[in-house]
Amino acid sequence: MTTTDAGEPTLTIDELAARAGVTVRTVRFYGTKGLLPPPVIGARRVGHYGREHLARLALIEELQHRGMTLAAIERYLAQLPPDLSEHELALHRAVVASWAPETVESVTRGELDRRAGRPLTDEEVDRLTAMDVVVRDGDLYRVETGLLRLGVELLDVPFSPETVLAARTALLEHSRAAARDLSRLLRDAVAESGARDVRSLSAHMHPLVVQALLTTFQRSLREEIREWIDGSGEIDGGGEEDRAAPG
Repeated sequence: MTTTDAGEPTLTIDELAARAGVTVRTVRFYGTKGLLPPPVIGARRVGHYGREHLARLALIEELQHRGMTLAAIERYLAQLPPDLSEHELALHRAVVASWAPETVESVTRGELDRRAGRPLTDEEVDRLTAMDVVVRDGDLYRVETGLLRLGVELLDVPFSPETVLAARTALLEHSRAAARDLSRLLRDAVAESGARDVRSLSAHMHPLVVQALLTTFQRSLREEIREWIDGSGEIDGGGEEDRAAPG
């Protein structure tokens, strides 16, 4: 791994493929199809990829898990702004993941590493277990696929597993309260409209509501962080909340 002049880490195509859990051939194929932006060409004509490429590969993987064809994925990505940041791509991935119920799978240690996008040390597996992301089941590991990548990203954050678990608990409590209030509002709205196909309407509203929740939370969190740093100015990547929601 190398870094840019701005200090941002960059990956070779081999490193990117290993981190994303795909083959180099797949990365090149996605590039020719326009699903990935071209790399930055450095010395010796070596292409360098950034975190945005890794986040875009994670989004493509999530879309595939939802059963979308390559053509449908091309159409989906074509509707997104071309300069989305790593965090904005992660937001879209979270919305896509919300379209389906949580999926818990039992995997081997090797498969756990592949799903994580990198080899995990025993200490890292222990931290994921402490964060309730992975549950040991004999020689297998039970993991919620949509939660694993987030847990792996949290391994690089200098917080203790106890802090992460407490944060997760707080998020669950507040999100459930918000879900109850929104469900009540939508139920009343459906009753007033006289809609008959409630299941279809719910399926249509679900990703829209999740998108709104994520965007609102992102904006609120940025405001809290601004207050926390005592009004020292914009956080890096300013304006993300204004571009997060499509349309």
